[in-house]
This record gives sequence, C-alpha cells and structure tokens, in this order.
Amino acid sequence: MDLTGLTIDSARSAIADRKTSATALAGAFYAKIESDDPKIGAYLVLSKERALSKAAQTDVLAEKGENLPPLAGVPVAIKDVMVTKDVRTTAGSKILGNYVPPYDCTAVARLEAAGAVMLGKLNCDEFAMGSSNENSAWKPVHNPRDLSRVPGGSSGGSAAAVAADMAVATLGSDTGGSIRQPASFCGVVGLKPTYGRVSRYGLIAFASSLDHIGPLTKTVKDAAIVLRTIAGRDPMDSTSAELPVPDYVAELDKPIKRLKIGVAKEYFGEGLEPETHKAIEAAIQKLASLGCEIVEVSLPHTKYAIPAYYLVATAEASSNLARFDGVRYGYRASGVRSLSDMYRRSRDHGFGAEVKRRIMLGTYALSAGYYDAYYLKAQRVRTLLTRDFEEAFKTVDAIVGPTCPTPAFKLGEKVDDPLAMYLADIYTVTANLAGIPGISIPVGRSKENLPIGMQIFGKHFAESTILRVANAYEKAV
Repeated sequence: MDLTGLTIDSARSAIADRKTSATALAGAFYAKIESDDPKIGAYLVLSKERALSKAAQTDVLAEKGENLPPLAGVPVAIKDVMVTKDVRTTAGSKILGNYVPPYDCTAVARLEAAGAVMLGKLNCDEFAMGSSNENSAWKPVHNPRDLSRVPGGSSGGSAAAVAADMAVATLGSDTGGSIRQPASFCGVVGLKPTYGRVSRYGLIAFASSLDHIGPLTKTVKDAAIVLRTIAGRDPMDSTSAELPVPDYVAELDKPIKRLKIGVAKEYFGEGLEPETHKAIEAAIQKLASLGCEIVEVSLPHTKYAIPAYYLVATAEASSNLARFDGVRYGYRASGVRSLSDMYRRSRDHGFGAEVKRRIMLGTYALSAGYYDAYYLKAQRVRTLLTRDFEEAFKTVDAIVGPTCPTPAFKLGEKVDDPLAMYLADIYTVTANLAGIPGISIPVGRSKENLPIGMQIFGKHFAESTILRVANAYEKAV
C-alpha cells in the first residue's frame, strides 16, 4: 500500500481495518518529508512528538474496535500563520522567529479533536503577503510539479505539501486568493469558505475583513470532510456565523442537472493565456454535458477589484501589524538608544521588503487627507463588487472562470515587479472582497505539463453547491 498517496477516507479506512496503524502512517509521511522536502521547502517546523502521541491514541481506539472519529490518524499540516500551542509559529517572518504560542487556533483544535495528526507547520509568504511564496523570510517553496517554478502564494507550502504527498490535507489562509491560486498552480483542490463560516481565532491577521481559513486537499470529497470539521460558530470569534453547518459530504452526490452555471465575460478578456482559456472552456463544456445550463453573466466592476483590494488589504495590514513592535513578543533589536529607536530598528530588521511596502501603502491610504480619497473609495467599490455578485446570483446557482490568468511562473520571474505579481490575483480577490465562497479544482495541463485550475464561486454560505459542482466535474473526468 502506498501510504502517502492515500486520501482522508482511504487513510481512515486503512487504520480502522488494521491494514496499517496511525503511527506507521505518520512515520511514512515523515520519511517522505525527510526524503523530498529539502528540494521543495514546504515545511518550516515538524511536530513529531505531538503527531506520534496523537497517532498512538488513535491506534489504541482502533485496537479496541471502537468507532473512530472522522479524521482518525489522518496526517495533516498547518500553514504557519495559524498558532499552535507549544509549536513554533513564525508567519514566515523573522519578527516572530522564536514565537511559541500558548494556545491553538480554533481550526487546528477542531481538526485534532476529529482525530487528525498534525505533522508540522508549513512555509508561506511573510504574514501571508505574496502570490509566489518567495516572500518567506526563511526560504522559498518550489512547485513539486516543476521545481523551477513557484507553487503560488501565500499558501504555497500548503499546496506543495499536498501535491508532493507530504500531507493528506492541509490548512491554508486566503486573503485575496492565497488558497485557490496555489491550488491551481500545484494541481490540487483549494477551498475558500464564506467569510464567517470558519473561525479566524488563532489566525495571525493580515487583513481582518478579508482573511479566511480553508482546506487544500487531493479530492473535492476531502475538502468537504475538512470543511465539515472546521466550520461553525466559535464564541472566540465574533465574526463567525451562527448558522448550522450542513453535512457537506452527504450533499456531494446530489445531482447538478439543471443547475445554472454563470460565465462572467469579464474573466475572459485581455491577460488570460490561450492555453488557460482553452482548458476552462473545455471544463465549462463538460459541465454542460452533465446537464448544467450555461448562462453568460456580467460582473462589471471586476476591473476595479485589484486596486480596491490592495487599498483595503494594505490599510488593514498597516493597522494589524502595528502590534509587532519589539515590546510584547517577537524580535527585538539590540544596542538601541531609545524607545523609538527600538521600535524602528526592530520593525526594520524583523519585516521583509513586501511587508514594509504594504505597511507604507496602507498607512498612506489611512492618513489624514487621503482616507476619503483612497480607503473610503475602495470600500465603496467593494460594495459595488458585492452587488455585482448578488445580481448575478439572482439568475445563476454558481459562477465559473479561471483561477489564474497563467499557469505557475518561474521562480524570480516577477519578484522585482510587484504590480505584475499583484495581477496574478486578478480573478481571485473579488471573492474575498464580497465574502463569497470559492473553490479551485484542476481542469487541465499546459503544453509544459503545468496544472491549470478552474474556479467556482457560490452564494454566501452555499459551499454545498460549489462542492457538488466541483465533485461532479472531478468524477466525470
């Protein structure tokens, strides 16, 4: 049995049927990480003691023949922007290089309560700011499909770990596409839930009104299992929604025949590579052959999404990152002459170039005399983008389009051109601004054998619908 190639269901079944043990499964993944990760760079920290202790608990249950929890013994890994008790958490930044949290992120706690085995913490762009995973303070992540290319960002480590069979499933965070874009680049499934569907408690904040936690997995069913586990109201997060959590897995195989699928014309204009366009068109035709009705829709304010997003996101980042000052936790510069010198030098040495750039942009947008012209106007555009989706969803059940305009680009190709890097998120940021759910699934390969992803959007809290559509497509191909 290829232990590292298992899905959540097959891993759990193998343990329940005593074909393997949770301890052996964790050991196989650690061997795979030791063998393959030096050339990929997905992991920052391994939590072997915690993982093997949890695996041993699962093995005791299995030996007794007791009913196993839904993720019993399943090896998972966590993006390093989610705090984990007694396991170093850096957010990919030197300013948190030695930070060991005293508590667990709610999503992580819920995974472990369901039996999951946490292998370790995954590399990411610093404070989740990036589209290529080249902004990590520690090392870049390489795409397992082609080591000369980026895995996407900021959850590049999360996508790469799943693609390279170094975890069955992972958690990532998505502020402007940071789950879906790396899922597309690495050829895995990446789901961003509705804002409020999953608690953000314990997620190190980048932009609080845009941040989402979600799964990256090998299959759509695995994504549904993880979402069912981590979703739901959390008293520790006032923005988490007090709504019942559907059984996403039970609803996966409901028919999609006669569902209306919207195709936004704005997603098929200039900048979309022909190979990507062709793959998405073929996927849309496959949905039509499965009985879906394809309907053209318009999202007219899409062209303003990137500037609106980068004003809102940087403004919130400027506010959120003010807490990293060298006083309470994290890196503190030595040899300082005054309190203000300590603040300045700690932040100068601790933050990377991209984080500094975004803090400066955000501080400018929030400053006196510019707040109305920039930040307030961006929030108004955000409202218009949300209304675009609300109008479209009056006539369709889901909207499909490309996840990214191109397949994965070369390492170093865009690192000196921030604007080109930002434009890689042109199709993903709208879902974060509107707070709607979105999923990226693999739908093809380029001539260079690089994965191409298709994105499916749904109404607020309609994760069941987009999972059904994605699952139907996955099974059909």
